[in-house]
Amino acid sequence: MRILSIQSSVAYGYVGNSAATFPLQRLGHEVWPVLTVHFSNHTGYGSWRGAVLDPAVVGEVVEGIADRGVLDTADAVLTGYQGSPGVSEVVLSAVARVRALNPAAVYCCDPVMGDVGRGFFVAPGIPELIRDRVVPTADIVTPNAFELAFLAGVPGTGDRTGGGFDAAAGTAPVFDPAGYDPPPFDSAVAVVAAAETVRARGPRTVLVTSVEYPELAGRIGMIAVGAEGAFEVSTPRLPLSVNGAGDVTAALFLAHLSTVGIEAALARTASTVYAILAETDRVGAREIRLVDAQQSIAEPACEFEVRRIG
Repeated sequence: MRILSIQSSVAYGYVGNSAATFPLQRLGHEVWPVLTVHFSNHTGYGSWRGAVLDPAVVGEVVEGIADRGVLDTADAVLTGYQGSPGVSEVVLSAVARVRALNPAAVYCCDPVMGDVGRGFFVAPGIPELIRDRVVPTADIVTPNAFELAFLAGVPGTGDRTGGGFDAAAGTAPVFDPAGYDPPPFDSAVAVVAAAETVRARGPRTVLVTSVEYPELAGRIGMIAVGAEGAFEVSTPRLPLSVNGAGDVTAALFLAHLSTVGIEAALARTASTVYAILAETDRVGAREIRLVDAQQSIAEPACEFEVRRIG
C-alpha cells in the first residue's frame, strides 16, 4: 500500500510516525509521513524540545504531496494523536480528498485521547470532536478500552446525563472530559457490545487494545470486531510501561488487514507487538525495540490463539 500517515514525530525514541513508519516499511509498504509535531523526544519523559506545527503547515505538506500528482495513488490514511481542532480539520479534509481520488482508500484512525488511570490527556473539546466527527468517518478505529468506553457512550463519572449513547437516535451524552472515569469492562461480551455501538456510527472494523477483565487473569487482550465477527487474543502481561506500542499496533493492524482477514490480522498484530515488548523488557529499555525485533515484524510467529467470541 501507499499510506498517508498524519501523526506526531520525535527525533529520539518511537511514538507517532516515528513508531509507525518503520514497521510499515518493513512489511513492504510505502509511507508518506506528515508531521503534526516534531519533538526531541516523547512527552513521557516530562521534558522535551521542539515545536507543535501549525495546522496550516500540516495542510501545506499534504498539498505538496498532491502537487506531485500522487495523492490519487494513496491506498490508506493513518492518523494518531490529533492535538488540536485545526489538525482534525486537516485530517478530515485529507481523508475526503484521498477518497474522492480513490474511493477504495481506507482511513484507519487511532483515536488517541486518554487511558485508564490517566483520564483524558488531550485539549478540551478534542474527545467530542473525535467521537462525533472523526471516528464516524473512519473505516478502522483502534481505541484502547478507556477510549472505547467514551466512544460508545458508556456512562461513568463525568457523564452529566447518565443517558449513554443512543445509536438509533445518533445522540451521545454530554461528558465532562476532565472527570470522565468509566467502569472497567467485566467481560469480552461487554467489550464487543461497546465495539458494535461504535461500528453503528460508521467504522467497519474496531480493534480494541489494552483489554482487561477478570477472566484474563494476568494477561492483556485485544479484541477485533468487524463484518466477519468478533475475535479475541491475549498475551502475557509484561512488567513494563512504555510509549508508542499503540501507534505500532494501529499501523500493523492496518497493514495486515489489507492482505488477510480480521482473524489473521489480529493474530499477526498481537504476535509482533508482544515480540517488540518482550525484547524491550528483556534489555530493560525505556524505548520500544523496533529495530531489534524487526524479524518479528516481517515474520510474526502467530503463537497466540485467536478465539471467536461473536
